[in-house]
Amino acid sequence: MDTLRFTTAGQPICTEGAGYEKAFEVLEQLGLDGMEIEFVHGVRMSPQNQKLVKEQSKSKNMVLTAHGPYYINLNSKEEEKIEASKKRIIDTAKMAETLGAYSITYHAAFYMGMDKETVYNKVEKSMAEITETLKSQNIKIWVRPETTGKATQWGDVEEIVRLSKTFEQVLPCVDFSHLHARTNGEYNTYDEFAKVFETIGNEIGDYALKNFHAHIAGIEYGEKGEKKHLLLEESDMNYKDLIKAFKDFDVKGVVVCESPVMEKDAVILKAYYESL
Repeated sequence: MDTLRFTTAGQPICTEGAGYEKAFEVLEQLGLDGMEIEFVHGVRMSPQNQKLVKEQSKSKNMVLTAHGPYYINLNSKEEEKIEASKKRIIDTAKMAETLGAYSITYHAAFYMGMDKETVYNKVEKSMAEITETLKSQNIKIWVRPETTGKATQWGDVEEIVRLSKTFEQVLPCVDFSHLHARTNGEYNTYDEFAKVFETIGNEIGDYALKNFHAHIAGIEYGEKGEKKHLLLEESDMNYKDLIKAFKDFDVKGVVVCESPVMEKDAVILKAYYESL
């Protein structure tokens, strides 16, 4: 990545489901840099849309990422659900590669009342099988477990970084709103944001900061973590200090905005970044 790109999580809300052609038109008009394709209910896209999305993103010099289905739990107590979860991640990577996307992300697992180390080992075992399958099929795309919004979900910074150090094709997707929510209000100061970047740079390597994938939104949370996404200005998310930290650490890659009206907040984030 040559710079930091700002994109929406799915088609802009203002397009009201008019389709990908209209979505790219709106993104271009707003000066945004691309889109995260949301495969949250299954990895499905018609051949016509695959062709359209690939051509539009290329001709408009936009970046694509993809979000895997919600029904993923690499720590399920049922083996068939683990197998189905692995397949969903692999299918997301295959489709993303077809579209010419930069990386994929997904929520990897739930703790299910088990200790963290046991769950980590199960996630690691599945990730070994996933990356081996992708390698055998010559699918070269970043695979990124995402930091999650509730303490019942696997995926704090330490776990994501540890997994990324283990596998060449794996890097973090840092959802800063999720970090803020899962800790019931922490991860919301410049120093805390800087610590995330320092940890990733020191533990994984500078290339992880030059190939970044982040999610940002306003967020409502409580003692149990994430409740729902909010507009930035309707939340306590300290996005200005976060964007300053992105700038100071010379982070390059993709920032995906997941606010309820994601294009509005993505424009705010990009404008603030460019003003620094």
